[in-house]
Amino acid sequence: MPDLLLELFSEEIPARMQRRAADDLQKLITGGLVEAGLTYEGARAYVTPRRLTLTLSGLSASSPDLSEVRKGPRVGSPEKALAGFLRGAGLSSIDEAVIQSDPKKGDFYVAVINKPGRKAEEIIAELVPDVIRKFPWAKSQKWGQAGEGALRWVRPLHSVLCTLSVEGDVSEVVAFEIEGIKSGNQTRGHRFHGKDSFAVKRFEDYEAELKARKVILDLDERKEIILNDAKTLAFAQGLELVEDAGLLEEVGGLVEWPVVLMGEFEESFLSMPDEVIQTSIREHQKCFVLKDGKTGKLANKFILVSNLIATDDGATIVAGNQKVVRARLSDAKFFWQTDLKTGLETRLYKLDNMVFHEKLGTQSERVARLVALSGALAPLVGADKDKAVRAAKLAKADLVSDMVFEFPELQGLMGRYYALAQNEDAAVAEAIELHYKPQGPSDEVPGNPVSIAVALADKLDLLTGFWSIDEKPTGSKDPFALRRAALGVIRIIEENQIRLPLLEIFSKARDGFAEGADLLSFFADRLSVYLRDKGARHDLIDAVFALGNQDDLLMISKRVDALGSFLASDDGANLLAGYRRAANILRAEEKKSGETFEGIVEGTHLHEAEEIALASAIEKARVAAAEAVAADNFEGAMSALATLREPVDAFFDKVLVNDERSEVRINRLKMLTQIRETTLTVADFSKIAG
Repeated sequence: MPDLLLELFSEEIPARMQRRAADDLQKLITGGLVEAGLTYEGARAYVTPRRLTLTLSGLSASSPDLSEVRKGPRVGSPEKALAGFLRGAGLSSIDEAVIQSDPKKGDFYVAVINKPGRKAEEIIAELVPDVIRKFPWAKSQKWGQAGEGALRWVRPLHSVLCTLSVEGDVSEVVAFEIEGIKSGNQTRGHRFHGKDSFAVKRFEDYEAELKARKVILDLDERKEIILNDAKTLAFAQGLELVEDAGLLEEVGGLVEWPVVLMGEFEESFLSMPDEVIQTSIREHQKCFVLKDGKTGKLANKFILVSNLIATDDGATIVAGNQKVVRARLSDAKFFWQTDLKTGLETRLYKLDNMVFHEKLGTQSERVARLVALSGALAPLVGADKDKAVRAAKLAKADLVSDMVFEFPELQGLMGRYYALAQNEDAAVAEAIELHYKPQGPSDEVPGNPVSIAVALADKLDLLTGFWSIDEKPTGSKDPFALRRAALGVIRIIEENQIRLPLLEIFSKARDGFAEGADLLSFFADRLSVYLRDKGARHDLIDAVFALGNQDDLLMISKRVDALGSFLASDDGANLLAGYRRAANILRAEEKKSGETFEGIVEGTHLHEAEEIALASAIEKARVAAAEAVAADNFEGAMSALATLREPVDAFFDKVLVNDERSEVRINRLKMLTQIRETTLTVADFSKIAG
């Protein structure tokens, strides 16, 4: 079976687009081949800065012959109907159709359409140009001659290699042309170390010939070389590499033949925070920093990755990088020293001119809301109110610092450094840094009460603000990251075991807030996702939410946990079965009579020992469950319900609900209603599956 080799050779593809592009190429080509009727055994895509490559093994040589039977109109139908049938079936005359008889519908025309299979190379020759023209680059431009025929590609596309190997060393070029570029079997190696073109037949010699010309085709292999060589160089200097997965992915996409080198900078720059040094070197030079393994502090050395094998062992390359790093660190040091002299509080007036959102005012107005809300939240989360208010006042001040203007990703962190430098309380400084957190499912959650107060205030102001101007998430669109903010609130509450009446807090966050119920419903959806990710059953979450009027997320979570544990026990499972039996009987009787059976169970109409015992058990369980729920003791509430298991079982075993005596029957139906109402103390059992 043939093997396909496809390479799209271009100018440098931005590193951030490479892995997605390789995945897209594989998906589009394999999908198109399968749709055309071809099969294959295996496929893998590769990417370097200048090429996208796809190899398919075990490709079928041709698509199968197909036969389709298409039913047409009845014999004697109008000419218009016959013409439409002929056109759709690809027939030139009705004589080419077959007449079939149906005992009920009579005679009608049938077209038997035979579609002969096509050779793989024909299908590929059509598919590849179509994929290239429609390739889903995040950004692309027209290259080549202007006009409608110009090719859109991320960078100028120079050549297309497309071969189909048959057996042994035999391979053929799949011939096609795309906007003036003809397919062939030629490619090139490294820009400087292997720039002459060469011919290839199949993937094995293609990969080997590229490596001989200083191109490592596999991005993950290049990353592994960079990581291992960087660690080795660091170890030789008694240092450790500060690993950075995002930077490693990017640098791996910048080079075809990685050469790892080490540079250094003046120790005087180490007076700046480590994060400033690392960010400056990473963002400006795409270099890794090193640290002292014993102290954990950064060293005055860095790792750079070159795409060249230099004759001077990289001395010139290192010197050039050191010069740029020195200049960038000098800029950062200037920002650092200037910000320290200015301080945080003296910068607050600049927030007057920084718009947060056109409908929600400036950052200064937002800070005023954060101050008020942090003060209101402080006693609820056990925080010192004065410290929470102070932290909220300074939380956004670093947005107008020189350092954060240069490196926005350092916001919050720089605020902490500047706060400590001006002798703010440590809890205040920590809250300034952490009030943005958590920003994702695996991000750090604030644990200090002052940090908790300000972090909650920041997120709740964001949510109530955008809800008030009707800027809510829709479908997959969430431009203001409101889902992330809600999840942040949930994680803070859950991981710190905080009781928080959300509806009350919504009102404190924004005067006259009228969207409380809708925002609470949004939180319920987010909590459902959060609990499901932790393993909670979807139906149990629905059973608890169905009770309504609940805005204490921690208690909702605890109730779901307790309900899950209860239903996993024999008592819980059997009580659920008894509940369902009671509910089914009630549903049938209510539908038949059009009445409900509520009210007090009359003792004078209780005759059987089992129904007397059940009536007593229901009353005791109802009171005990209600008291336990009021005390937030959900395990206790479940234990109270568990006492119903035996009397409910005994009742259904020994007592006939639909007694011939009307008053007895109604009394027993009231008892079943009380079973249903008692379980509603903890959850809506009708929502529970299984």
